[in-house]
Amino acid sequence: MKPFVRASCILIIILINAGCDQISKHIARENLTYDHYVSVIGQKLVLIKTENSGAFLSMGDTMTGTLKFMTLLFLPSVALLFGIYFLIRHTHLPRLLVMGICFVIGGGIGNLTDRLRYGSVTDFLHMNFYGFKTGIFNLADVSIMIGMGMILINMFLKQYRIRQGIPDS
Repeated sequence: MKPFVRASCILIIILINAGCDQISKHIARENLTYDHYVSVIGQKLVLIKTENSGAFLSMGDTMTGTLKFMTLLFLPSVALLFGIYFLIRHTHLPRLLVMGICFVIGGGIGNLTDRLRYGSVTDFLHMNFYGFKTGIFNLADVSIMIGMGMILINMFLKQYRIRQGIPDS
């Protein structure tokens, strides 16, 4: 694949992930009220709008000033930009790994966009399926988790190929 086309595909996948997240959060902000549950599948899947001023599971929400800026805005921005650079620069990465990293970066950009625009991240999804209970999350978090799953699958496939003596394709 030509470098320009490859880079364009990478950026499109990242932007689609971030864009879907931003659209879903806009709909949630416009149509949901704080602390009011909307049942989607009984009590198994509900919508409830919250704002998270920290990171994962509200970690860091009590930080202030420079520390909060560095931890929740500056360092994630640098990491996301480095991720994009890494993907574009390293042209022989497996497709599954590239896709996984794109999903992680897209989700990261979605949440970072909220922090920059609103000072917090809008979360609105909650699941409780027979003992599997989540915190409240958003589509950026889903994108990050799917991306991490792809990265892990790629890692396991690589280890399997090494053990079986199968050359990289």
